[in-house]
Amino acid sequence: MSERTRFNLDETKLPKAWYNINADMPVAPQPVLHPGTLQPVTPDFLSALFPMSIIMQEVSTERWIEIPEPVRDIYRLWRPTPMCRAVRLEKALDTPAHIYYKYEGASPVGSHKPNTAVAQAFFNKEAGTKAMTTETGAGQWGTALAMACNFFGIGLEVYMVNVSYHQKPYRRVVMENYGATVYASPSKQTHYGSRLLKVDPASPGSLGIAISEAVESAATSNGGKKYGIGSVLGHVLLHQTVIGLESLDQMEMAGEYPDIVIACAGGGSNFAGFAYPFIHRNLRDGKRTRVIAVEPASCPSLTKGKYTFDFGDTAAMAPVVKMYTLGHTFIPPGIHAGGLRYHGMAPSVSALVDHGDVEARAVKQIETFQAAVAFSRAEGVIPAPESAHAIRAAIDEALQCKAEGKKKVIAFNLSGHGHFDMTAYDAFHRGELVDYEYPQQMVEEAMQHLPKVGG
Repeated sequence: MSERTRFNLDETKLPKAWYNINADMPVAPQPVLHPGTLQPVTPDFLSALFPMSIIMQEVSTERWIEIPEPVRDIYRLWRPTPMCRAVRLEKALDTPAHIYYKYEGASPVGSHKPNTAVAQAFFNKEAGTKAMTTETGAGQWGTALAMACNFFGIGLEVYMVNVSYHQKPYRRVVMENYGATVYASPSKQTHYGSRLLKVDPASPGSLGIAISEAVESAATSNGGKKYGIGSVLGHVLLHQTVIGLESLDQMEMAGEYPDIVIACAGGGSNFAGFAYPFIHRNLRDGKRTRVIAVEPASCPSLTKGKYTFDFGDTAAMAPVVKMYTLGHTFIPPGIHAGGLRYHGMAPSVSALVDHGDVEARAVKQIETFQAAVAFSRAEGVIPAPESAHAIRAAIDEALQCKAEGKKKVIAFNLSGHGHFDMTAYDAFHRGELVDYEYPQQMVEEAMQHLPKVGG
């Protein structure tokens, strides 16, 4: 008799509330600061970017925040998503470990990003917003918000990191298909982008630069546009917890509970979405699950960055938060193909790593793609390169179980498929990818440009 490999929930199990980790944080929250005055921000400042409903979610300490029914209606297009046991991968590794993965590639745009995109579009629509602006790195977030804005009849402009704009043109086409306007960032649409292009017309761009352009566009629109963000801030992580909440039910269906929970981490959204409900069990119910955040060695905010206050964008227009950061002047190397390119990490994820509740691990590019190919050959799913970082760590933990002769239950978030990432896979198969570890001296130089908080 074959082992069960798929655990599906019906629509009655779709979560009715998001989990807010602010209610259980083991450390006090740090203030969000105004980029100009470096004093705590006021709702008036934030209201230039976000509707008040989202601002209130950002500061809420309520453990459960109700998911509006119009949001749940759209979630039902793809949620609940599958939880699968990777039995074929286990056999290929010859490991006693049981490996499970939550598959967020089942969404219409192939990633976890619509979980917050739909929510943000709904709250903006409810507040009367006519248009939104945003940034996107690899294009996952841009496609998700484009779909969500289309559903709610809101206009959208997207600033897409230049290197990704050219490496992943089909993601741009998807955004345009949903009605969004997409610019390669840095662009001539903003004062900041124009200034950068004068200095370096071939700038590869960065997520920090794209954020600056989107924030400038919203801030100078006199209320005509609001800003949507795909990661880092608390309300984004909140909306993503539908992933982990469903996973708890699915692990119960499987009759097991994870010893190790793993997710990739760039800004923190898919990591938090999967891991926070399990961390809730650790903090409130005495569970002892190890929680691992995996990042690229070429963009190692958690493992090489400094835990300090920094700007959320390159132009120093976005709010200042305390986080692990490589410095807001960081530009990822052009050879980096695996996504997860942000210079910082979500404040709550950063605080949990600093407090010891979450382990941080960096993996190199080639071993990450090796893990992705091994997974796809065993399980059939071609993962997004971002998700492959989590797969690398899951395989490493499973091999450790093999070496020790111990059975452990490992669960990771497969945050999206890699169907639009064939350029990166092609480079890997041709032997054109190279490993790159971000130099410590560059981190130290970037620290000279941090905002001077607290004297």
